[in-house]
Amino acid sequence: MIIAFASGKGGTGKTTVSTNIASLLKNVKFIDTDVEEPNAHIFLKPNLEEFYNVERLYPEIDYNKCTFCGKCAEACTFSAIAVANKKVLVFKELCHGCGVCDYVCPENAITEVGRVMGKVRHGYTPSGIEFWDGLLNLGEASPVPVIKEVKEYALKNYKKEEDIIIIDAPPGTSCPVIEAVRGSDYAVLVTEPTPYGLSDLKLMVGVVRDFGIPFGIVINKSNLGNRDVYEYVENESLDIISEIPFSEKGAELYSQGTYLYDIPTFRASFQKIIDKLYELR
Repeated sequence: MIIAFASGKGGTGKTTVSTNIASLLKNVKFIDTDVEEPNAHIFLKPNLEEFYNVERLYPEIDYNKCTFCGKCAEACTFSAIAVANKKVLVFKELCHGCGVCDYVCPENAITEVGRVMGKVRHGYTPSGIEFWDGLLNLGEASPVPVIKEVKEYALKNYKKEEDIIIIDAPPGTSCPVIEAVRGSDYAVLVTEPTPYGLSDLKLMVGVVRDFGIPFGIVINKSNLGNRDVYEYVENESLDIISEIPFSEKGAELYSQGTYLYDIPTFRASFQKIIDKLYELR
């Protein structure tokens, strides 16, 4: 079973919830797909022992063949190529590796070569959780290829009837999140009772509905903010799995990279989420 923890808005507590849930489950594999700013390792503390480079193709120009016709630049949707003054400028970080420049070149002057744009990391936590994450190189335009590679490696020997996979999705509702939640059996949408929390929750609900992924809502910091999120959930007949209250002690433990489940109030809230996940199996 693959469970995606997503939020839309950053800072709602998605990683806090997903790492605590992972630590309370058995036979779980954890995948942090926020490859631009991975932070689940701060809480789960894996021994990262294996590294795989993620490569993307980009065009290399053969100036013995190039006539500077500019067709490659015209065809590039991402403005990764510019032709001017008998020069071809390739902006590697903008290139999406689609290969259209090579396809349209009438002189066969383009060869696609690989470059490292990030890495996949793997290890085990002290409690035995298998852990995967990715790290995108600075300056790269899209984290999607790294997210794809992380998921591919992590799910290589996945057995649906035996394994519990927790995917910690990146914030937002754009391409990285879509790639992260794609193929999940269930989504836990973590939100907060604030205007921004509600706005991004609505967007995230739209994403998982478009994919046909069943989902439930976790309201974090439930004793703060306003009631607008609750009204939206009620009007849409959505399922609130659990509510997690804010506490200064919880914030202190979080800032130390420590689990919250030893506090009885938090433990009870996490247990409701676990009960829901076991219902789905």
